[in-house]
Amino acid sequence: MAKKDVGFHTHREALEFRNNEHLQQLAALFSSKGNPTKKAALVGLIENEMAGEKLRKVYERLDEMQQNAIKESVWDQEGWFRADRFGAKYGGTPVFSTNAESRRFGGFYDGMPSLLCLFLFNPDRYNNPWRGWILPRDLQQRLQEFVPRPSLVKLNTADELPEFLKQEESEWELADDDPGITVIRGNEAFVMPSKDPKVTKTIHQVLLNKRDTERDAAQELTMLLRLIEKGQVTVSDKTFQPSSASEEEIAKLLRNGDFYVSKPKTKRGASDQEIGPIKAFAWPLLLQAAKLAELNGRKLALTKAGRSALSSQPAETLRLVWHRWLKSKLLDEFNRIEIIKGKGHQRGRNITAVEPRRAVLNEALKQCPVGQWVQIDDFFRYLKAASFEFEVAHEAIFLYVEDQEYGHLGDLRYWTEWLLLQGRYTMCLLFEYAATLGMIDVAYVDPKKARRDWRELWGVDDLDFFSRYDGLMYFRLNPLGAYCLELTDQYTPQQIEARARLTVLPSLRVTVSGGELSLDEAMLLETWADKESDGVWQLSQEKAIQTIETGGQISELHQFLKARDEQELPELVEGFIVTTERRARACKEKGKALLVECTDAEIAEQIATHEKMEKLCLRAGDKHLVVLADAEEQFRKVLRLLGYGMPRV
Repeated sequence: MAKKDVGFHTHREALEFRNNEHLQQLAALFSSKGNPTKKAALVGLIENEMAGEKLRKVYERLDEMQQNAIKESVWDQEGWFRADRFGAKYGGTPVFSTNAESRRFGGFYDGMPSLLCLFLFNPDRYNNPWRGWILPRDLQQRLQEFVPRPSLVKLNTADELPEFLKQEESEWELADDDPGITVIRGNEAFVMPSKDPKVTKTIHQVLLNKRDTERDAAQELTMLLRLIEKGQVTVSDKTFQPSSASEEEIAKLLRNGDFYVSKPKTKRGASDQEIGPIKAFAWPLLLQAAKLAELNGRKLALTKAGRSALSSQPAETLRLVWHRWLKSKLLDEFNRIEIIKGKGHQRGRNITAVEPRRAVLNEALKQCPVGQWVQIDDFFRYLKAASFEFEVAHEAIFLYVEDQEYGHLGDLRYWTEWLLLQGRYTMCLLFEYAATLGMIDVAYVDPKKARRDWRELWGVDDLDFFSRYDGLMYFRLNPLGAYCLELTDQYTPQQIEARARLTVLPSLRVTVSGGELSLDEAMLLETWADKESDGVWQLSQEKAIQTIETGGQISELHQFLKARDEQELPELVEGFIVTTERRARACKEKGKALLVECTDAEIAEQIATHEKMEKLCLRAGDKHLVVLADAEEQFRKVLRLLGYGMPRV
């Protein structure tokens, strides 16, 4: 029965639902001597002790964690104590019983119940903790008169990150007197301890890689569109996913490379997991989902919208891509957690729809402060505590690792199951899609041994990581992300930090006069100028026009030079910038066209001058006509009315 159909209307009803033994334990919380033994009398005693103003006094006897539990339940719409949200928000659980095991699960099988059990009742007659705990409706209404609302959920953030992270690694070896047990798995044999092994713990300092993604995404977007325009991206005609060769080609052209360096392929063994591409995999899918590219045979080709995107502001296009990805069914990110099998059980009906999941995480991202780092596990806890809830699978028992019988996920503790399903899905969406689009900056380590939350699973002893996204440690919503999430209506591209001083000469030569160019500064100059020698660049009109054609803004070059030269820019340089901007936009592409050759000039003249043809074609020499590709069928129709035809090629 669903939770909404279970509950108690009155405190008396809840007390009468308990057996005598439980009622005697509850009565003992007020007095340990002379308590009645009959059920009706016990119920009356407890009711009397919590009547009127006495209820407030009992509430005040609760410890802080228990009072927080009451606050959360009192102001829950249905009066439920939601243990998973509570644990995520407060970092612990309130005491329900003096018995250690019962305290953990929220029941009282042995030992004495705590005062909390006078308020919260389990709707299961056998006190099964998995049914949850709920306030009787009348008690909830009385408590609302004086119990304050709970504090709002707070997302922990940080301004700066450490350079290194501490990573603990444990190794075990057989005790001196332990012969061990030989285990055969496949073609390999392992010796396992038969008694407690010796455990050695080592703390490692692991470098934390930080990647600012805004400028990467803007440049990579144009690069991918150009690569597709040239017909150099191959995808599967069934999955629409890029081929290995295309992934390798894309990875070479990424501004700062993919998040992890691809290693030469070797013969894979059980312990030789490949991280594989992340951005190089995501980009072709994102552009297809946004309808900027489409399948043409086995190659991707630009759509009309894709060609328009080449001359649009990158931020506008990236925003469009994100919004279309949220509704796309092209890929379920959960399928990228390859280690989990059984996703096709019952023809996929066990796996939930992707759009609601993405919608929840999209809203949760909006709660992240712009420019603040968020630890991924803090984000997980925030999702639970703030009720940003979604499911990846209806039944985890049908999902498994290694073996369906022994390695299924249905027997895991709730939070472990959540981390392996919803948690890994979240990491994939953030790392592979939001970060690729430049919406979040990321800080990450090698995924190997980065997380230990999957170690209790059966059959994972030889794995180095559970997913390629395990290394994601922190993320930061940046201004581009805020724009894509529609938290702001305007976006100003990220400015490059000035590290070098420049001298800009009337000859259009740019020289480094102080400091050293950063990678970003050098890459920007490379976009607009030719490098003549170390520290010397020559502004190039050809390069500048090409850059503007692909969406670049020459105003960025103008600001860049002004910020690094102590003198005013020479008039010739200012003129170069104005003239190049005007010339680069002198022509406008109106679409693809057909070149039609007529048998003679007379026919070409007759067709071109007909009143219905004036908007469909133009003369191109004596015998040739130009027809926009989109107007071909209309052109043919009018052509036939004139008594002429054009065989199809």
